Amino acid sequence: MKSILLIDDDKDFTEVAAHIIEFLGHIVSIAHSVEDAKEWIDNNEYDHVFIDFMLPDGSGLHIFEHLSKKASRLPKCTFITGNPKIKTAIGSIAGPSVDYLMKPIEREDIERALQKKKAPLKAGSKKSVTKGVVQAQSDIAMGQPKRYFDCLVGESAPMQKLYKMIERVARSSANVMLMGESGVGKELVAQAVHNASDNQGDLITTNCGGMSKELIGSELFGHEKGAFTGAIGQKKGVFERAQDGTLFLDEVTEMPIDMQPNLLRVLETKRLNRVGGTQEIPVNCRVVSATNRKLDEIAKENILREDIYFRLAVFPIDIPPLRERKQDIPLLVATFLQHLNAEHGEAYAITDAQLHRLTQHDWPGNVRELRHTLHRAFIMAEPGGKTIELPDSFASPFSQASHSHDNGKALEAGKTIEEVEKALIFATLDEVDGNKTSAAEMLGISTKTLYNRLNAYGESV
Repeated sequence: MKSILLIDDDKDFTEVAAHIIEFLGHIVSIAHSVEDAKEWIDNNEYDHVFIDFMLPDGSGLHIFEHLSKKASRLPKCTFITGNPKIKTAIGSIAGPSVDYLMKPIEREDIERALQKKKAPLKAGSKKSVTKGVVQAQSDIAMGQPKRYFDCLVGESAPMQKLYKMIERVARSSANVMLMGESGVGKELVAQAVHNASDNQGDLITTNCGGMSKELIGSELFGHEKGAFTGAIGQKKGVFERAQDGTLFLDEVTEMPIDMQPNLLRVLETKRLNRVGGTQEIPVNCRVVSATNRKLDEIAKENILREDIYFRLAVFPIDIPPLRERKQDIPLLVATFLQHLNAEHGEAYAITDAQLHRLTQHDWPGNVRELRHTLHRAFIMAEPGGKTIELPDSFASPFSQASHSHDNGKALEAGKTIEEVEKALIFATLDEVDGNKTSAAEMLGISTKTLYNRLNAYGESV
């Protein structure tokens, strides 16, 4: 039995993590701030300390520094972070003996951290990548990787959670709202929901952001001949075409606000009138909608009516970004490379070093960006050669990951704790194009804490 100190300001996380630690047979104390943690350390001895890097009243490195000075013996320390850039920064100050856990954290991660003397290998480490590429190449040869619901690829914990949610909602007729960053594969998840259902009809897809205000009614609900100039015949809308199937409304938050009451009526009554028509037509389909906007943004900017949201998001699903499931990159690479080889009659492979590079990148454009990068590498491969040719840089015009900020340069040894924390904050802001909500989520702190830090730096917020 070990004595554990768990330090994190996320109370939901600490509650779950504490239950796991107790289930594993250990005693756990909880602190939610640097001040609380120092008080626990001054009055107790611990075998293992889990430290969140970013806390409301300071950095986790301050706690490590306090431990080094006050504890009669230095316990095993594991830093918790949502940003992979932090490892170098922590290592330069705390040394190579510390361990790391990347959020989101599973029970197995905590168990391994408590059992092992060294940090468990995570996706992106050289050994992990080597294993991944061997498996990926094997999967290609065997006609793999496995496709869940005939369209999704991935074996990571976030994907397993996603599969479970798809299986659950498929048993019902509930409307589903898919939320996630651009490029995560929302249309594929919509396809998975449809494939897992017993619906007899088709999956019909339409993009609400690509329709003009004048024609959106016709696209959704159809029109009668002569309903407007150019209506030379009757047309069925996507609701009718998805009868007994699934209707996927992509970019639903881009629908004009004054058109949303018409959509609400159909969702509530399951009946519609074509534009220019008088007869009510019954409709029966599951609606899967998608958006890349955050919930707080949707609410604050009045992008989507509240009553529409609750009709569409009976069962909301968050799709994880690729940076949170990097262990799936070898399988995705195998899938894309297999498809390209089959399409072009080639047999290109990927080297361990190349896959290591792909796994190290954070992919702000998610799976879509990875697929495009592989396609480009395939095109650039030497004719008659054996391997693809990756570009020198993965930077894209839409990513600020390589944007040079005076305070966001590479984290390096010799910096103070405050300098490390400041550099990490600005590096994270660069990666998410200045989105403070996303940056706070990656750093594992509240938006309020992030704003307080920026104000302290004299930055305009």
